[in-house]
Amino acid sequence: MAAESPARERTLEEVKQEVLRRAPHRNPFEGVLREDVESILRSLVSLDKDHWAEQWSRVGLDYEAKADALAKRGADGGEIGALYERAFNYCRLARYPVPSTPGKLEAYRNSLRMFHKAAKYFDTPLEEVELQYAGRKLVAYLQRPKGVERPPVVLHWGGVDGWKEDRRHANALLHGLGLATMVMDMPGTGENPVLYLEPNAERTFSAAIDHLAGRVDVDGSRIAVWGGSFGGYWAAKLAFVEAKRLRGAVFHGGSVHYGLQEKWLRPALTQTASTYLFGPASLFEARSRAMGVKTLDEFFAAAPKLSLLTQGLLDQPSCPILGVNGKLDDQAPVEDIYLLMEHGDPKEARIYPEGGHMGRTPGRPQEEIAEMIARWLHGKLAR
Repeated sequence: MAAESPARERTLEEVKQEVLRRAPHRNPFEGVLREDVESILRSLVSLDKDHWAEQWSRVGLDYEAKADALAKRGADGGEIGALYERAFNYCRLARYPVPSTPGKLEAYRNSLRMFHKAAKYFDTPLEEVELQYAGRKLVAYLQRPKGVERPPVVLHWGGVDGWKEDRRHANALLHGLGLATMVMDMPGTGENPVLYLEPNAERTFSAAIDHLAGRVDVDGSRIAVWGGSFGGYWAAKLAFVEAKRLRGAVFHGGSVHYGLQEKWLRPALTQTASTYLFGPASLFEARSRAMGVKTLDEFFAAAPKLSLLTQGLLDQPSCPILGVNGKLDDQAPVEDIYLLMEHGDPKEARIYPEGGHMGRTPGRPQEEIAEMIARWLHGKLAR
């Protein structure tokens, strides 16, 4: 049974206009070609989820076939890798925001296949790591920058719709600073089988920290975490429960208390969510899938239990925390950063006064936010 829709989605024409506004430089349309996007939009006749998946996948599968043909001919690896990455980007959009229908699930599986083909050509080699938590398999990707002996590591992840395969830009920034990266999916998303609401779900990240601490090719004594959007919650929680093993935690566009209460959630999931591509109902679909609930009432009943204030964590010792968000975010309240700063050890923050979700600010390049975060992490991980 699909999660019920609490609010109307944007219309087809509204979505088309928003896609054109974002492509090819704004989330989640990075890495696509404008002419391809315009062609796909002409073919879209409805917002039916499988129809959406089919039209974006069509282009992605075409690029994959071109890359396959080049690989058979022994063409230049850079050209092949770029085509596989482009193929991935279209199938990633085909499953966006979540693979909630058969067509979107097929698109997600296709995107994983394309990503792994592309990964063979990455400048920074990618190692797929299999972790275990409570008898279940977790998948993570480890990359170590060339020429750096036993680098420190940033363990990072996104939110309900941006998964481990989508963290390439952040990875590149961190690798450029001599930091290794491990990316994984937060609970309830991608290849993480543990739901967001499951007790002790943060231990899926602890399993990754355990693994890193036992490796000889990275410095497991210098680990930091970075969680984005709805995944920011886990970075904040780990800052407390893994305080002794982390050098820093970036809480980027997430919620720890206020954003988990019905007073905030009801308008966010039914009226606002101004930056979400399809509108607030789609945000509810993505979040409810991660949480494992079906209705708004179930969501409102469950979410407050996640509060770090209610759980009594906020006054406990923590590793250094950097809070980042826009003051105008209508998906996660900036007040949760202020709340963190009002409790426990001193915190750091960067608030963008005219920024929305994640701090993204009209007229300012969003890359500067990730660059600022990468510098902060580098500083915390320096010897």
